[in-house]
Amino acid sequence: MEYTAIQAPLDGFADTVRQFFEGGGMGLNVTVPFKEQAWELADQRAARAEKAGAANTLYQNSEGQLVADNTDGQGLVQDLTVNHGVQLKNANILILGAGGAVRGVLGPLLAQQPASLTIANRTVAKAEALATLFADEANVTKLSACGFNEPDQSFDVIINGTSASLQGDLPPLSSNVIAADTVVYDMMYSLQTTTFNLWALDNGAVRVFDGLGMLIEQAAESFRVWRGVQPDTAPIIDVLRND
Repeated sequence: MEYTAIQAPLDGFADTVRQFFEGGGMGLNVTVPFKEQAWELADQRAARAEKAGAANTLYQNSEGQLVADNTDGQGLVQDLTVNHGVQLKNANILILGAGGAVRGVLGPLLAQQPASLTIANRTVAKAEALATLFADEANVTKLSACGFNEPDQSFDVIINGTSASLQGDLPPLSSNVIAADTVVYDMMYSLQTTTFNLWALDNGAVRVFDGLGMLIEQAAESFRVWRGVQPDTAPIIDVLRND
């Protein structure tokens, strides 16, 4: 059994997928910039991929049809709630960004029934569009949208779904969003503490996490979809964190 990286040419993603399954592959994880193409390529889509408008998982069903799924949100929730013991039910959550990364995790986050979920983005209209799209999944959650500079109260959980910290940039947030007990989670990951998590620590946060666990948990959920087996992720997280 082999799980390894395949570099698809920017103009050759569909051919790469076809060759993979023709060669007997069981399933693919898909990363940027191909998640939207993977979604479009599929003959069928799981409900969580349909709403996300992007797929990070591809496999073939028993009829040979290409099926798209999105396990990013499950990976995020699993990492937060199980690996880090974060309570999402009844929490007040601030999520930053309104791109594909955030769209892919909103459904699973709302399923945890937080008290509120605020989507903040540089372009407010994009955040508002996401709030409208997921309004039918909000149920007990107060779902709202705003600009980066608007939130001025503290949150229980803050999730950075922008890629800004990879470039060393920061959204123009007020430090008032952080209290001593705020959990800060950057969906990006790196060998060093991410720029966003450094900012959070400088402004009083005590519990900050990056997205390495999410990366591993989304892959584990994909493996379960492909093979019907749920991998034990703890040893993998330990190896990758400390290697």
